[in-house]
Amino acid sequence: MAKIVLITGGSSGIGKSIGEFLTERGCIVYGTSRQPVNYPESKFPLLSLDVKKRNSIETSVEAIIKKEGKIDVLINNAGAGITGPVEEIPEHEMKANFDTNFFGPINVIKAVLPYMREQRVGLIINITSIAGYMGLPFRGIYSSSKGALELITEAFRMELKPFNIHMTNVAPGDFATNIAAGRYHAPLEKDSPYKSAYGKSLDLMNAHVDSGSDPILMAKVIYKIMRTKSPKVHYKVGSPMQKFSIVLKRLLPDTIYERLLMSHYKL
Repeated sequence: MAKIVLITGGSSGIGKSIGEFLTERGCIVYGTSRQPVNYPESKFPLLSLDVKKRNSIETSVEAIIKKEGKIDVLINNAGAGITGPVEEIPEHEMKANFDTNFFGPINVIKAVLPYMREQRVGLIINITSIAGYMGLPFRGIYSSSKGALELITEAFRMELKPFNIHMTNVAPGDFATNIAAGRYHAPLEKDSPYKSAYGKSLDLMNAHVDSGSDPILMAKVIYKIMRTKSPKVHYKVGSPMQKFSIVLKRLLPDTIYERLLMSHYKL
């Protein structure tokens, strides 16, 4: 029987690649977008959903249940980037990022859990980020929101085990997507004490995205997880160096690791 899959943020980038890949393999996929009408060429249905609005979430989940009778897999992919010196990012932008990257996924999970619990089976995959494993300069809010999602997944999955509902994290590194175009950038103020360092880091971040991996790699990992009986707690998908950076953080003294990061970002 075909798996019923809900992917938040399915109109572009990683979400779109996952949706197309799963559709080609016989899954019934529903993606989401805040403006589905802007993507008439989507190869799978796109529902109108804003992860920051609970009514929007509940309406979309109920529509899938009404049509399909169940949701087998939830892929929390919708997310937003944010860059800038922590001191200069407006508080409302910080909160908006957490609303999208942290509270949004939690509220989507809450909406599907009653149905998965009734089915006595389900899989929830949270797309986080390798950036969530470390505090990166001028990406501190993004690192924090994704890191928070990583940690709450660890707790959440233990609470769900009695109901035969599995949960896991998949942390991508840099992929060639349009995330840079959609993220909030704190402006480069000419009188900012961070102007030079932030400018260099911003150029480096954009270059990493432009030269990132093909999102199809993420789609293949997701499909493999869906076919795994007992998913692991964490998966990392990225270049060998990006994945090795997480290992180094565990092995090296904090100050040495910090110096490596500062050198990488030319600080």
